[in-house]
Amino acid sequence: MGHERKDFVFTSESVSEGHPDKVCDRISDSILDEIIGHDPMARVACEAFATTNQVVIGGEIGFANKTTISSLSEIVIDVVRSTVKDIGYEQEGFHWKNLDVINLLHEQSADIAQGVDRDGAGDQGLMFGYAVDETPELMPAPLQYSQAILKRLSTARRNELKGILGPDSKSQLTISYKDGEPNSVKSIVVSAQHLDEKLTSENIKELILPYVTEVMPSGWLRSDTVWHVNPTGKFVIGGPDGDAGLTGRKIIVDTYGGAAPHGGGAFSGKDPTKVDRSAAYAARYLAKNVVAAGLAKKCVLQLSYAIGIAQPLSIYVNTFGSNSVPEEQIELAIQKCMDLSPKGIIEHLDLLKPIYAKTSAYGHFGREHTREGHFSWEKTDLIDDLLQKIG
Repeated sequence: MGHERKDFVFTSESVSEGHPDKVCDRISDSILDEIIGHDPMARVACEAFATTNQVVIGGEIGFANKTTISSLSEIVIDVVRSTVKDIGYEQEGFHWKNLDVINLLHEQSADIAQGVDRDGAGDQGLMFGYAVDETPELMPAPLQYSQAILKRLSTARRNELKGILGPDSKSQLTISYKDGEPNSVKSIVVSAQHLDEKLTSENIKELILPYVTEVMPSGWLRSDTVWHVNPTGKFVIGGPDGDAGLTGRKIIVDTYGGAAPHGGGAFSGKDPTKVDRSAAYAARYLAKNVVAAGLAKKCVLQLSYAIGIAQPLSIYVNTFGSNSVPEEQIELAIQKCMDLSPKGIIEHLDLLKPIYAKTSAYGHFGREHTREGHFSWEKTDLIDDLLQKIG
């Protein structure tokens, strides 16, 4: 792969749950949760579009149990309103109570169902997983801390900054690397929606500074770190009223912030028979366990699938020269440790649960797994098995 640079800068961005595209991701995943909470074997591909006081829902659903949900339209409308309310939109151009919701969901194509029902992949495609030892979560630092900033501001706007900050925000970090390790923040960009029109960019910087400092590693924010807070000035009109939103438009924010390749498939609104989602989770799980096991300091893992075919067509591992054993051995060990058919992934990671709304903002990776099954792909419970299979 050639020589790896040791001294460089790298930038990643994040967006909050109030960003228009994330509103749509959350709606899609909340509808998915509602449906598989009733019918775990349902097939769901749910897309959302949001603009001024309007949300349009479309896509396909295949119910395993036809009697499970008698009134889908009512449920969809309720989920949309409760989701937008929870995010916090009560502005004139986008208010949970006044939204016009159009539901265009329909039955899944029987041609697609016949392949998936035989435990094949729900579509062709390629998926990447990535892990790197530069943060405790084994995630690339620019993305991990961009997400952390906005997550902390989200908690603040619901508590001590309630009535001051709005739901829509974005962040971007440019991090300097020295000798291959993240070292300091070269520049930081934060755009935070505010409810008081009189607040200036400088006011917003003063408000957010303690929260940004709290989540950043000690010493990374320096006197020469360049700050751009609300660089356009006023940011009062936010969310889908200011900019239309669409499900699946933040795939780099959802994954590795550009630090690793991406197969192109979005996650939100898709049930786990869709390998765009489940195989990307499996690839992250495997890459993370490879790094956690000390087999490499950095690992990219690619899987590829064909519609209706159960096992992956290819498995590829690249450790950028950081490996302690040959990459071919890692590839073989991975195949011995986990069944990478959609059915095998679903069973191993326990994915037939309403766990997806929590994934829809602040990244699908680098999160804490829960007893309820959220983020099961972040566990490092494969270390011993991998080391044993490596021999």
